[in-house]
Amino acid sequence: MMLETLLVMNFIWFGLGFHAFSLRSRVFAKMMVPKDYRDTPAFEVLVASGRFLGGFNLAFALLCFLLVWNLNLFPEDAQRGLLLLVIAVAHGTQFAFNVPIALQNRHGGGAWKVTGKMLFIFVVDLIMTLLNLMAAIHLLL
Repeated sequence: MMLETLLVMNFIWFGLGFHAFSLRSRVFAKMMVPKDYRDTPAFEVLVASGRFLGGFNLAFALLCFLLVWNLNLFPEDAQRGLLLLVIAVAHGTQFAFNVPIALQNRHGGGAWKVTGKMLFIFVVDLIMTLLNLMAAIHLLL
């Protein structure tokens, strides 16, 4: 039951990522880029790359959904642990690559502000990383 709950949480979070990055890529880009810089070609590149990133989130959401639907596809603890380890890495990279930006924010810099919704995303990615990693270690040991 605990594994299924974690997979549902992953499904929801990756699904929200798909929604934000792909379906609402312009809104997401506006969260990251100050108004003064939105009339540049680089802004449109960010909008398009958001859709690309959303595709990865959709793939992970689908994986988690399929596992919840039929967990017997991977019946062994080692198989499930390996899957959760990969999912932890997916969340962890989202968190890890945001850390330098958040640290730069402390000194008035950074490519974007890690506040508000971005801070929420930052924190949830850390929590999801840790939950998946702990479950993976439990299943692998």
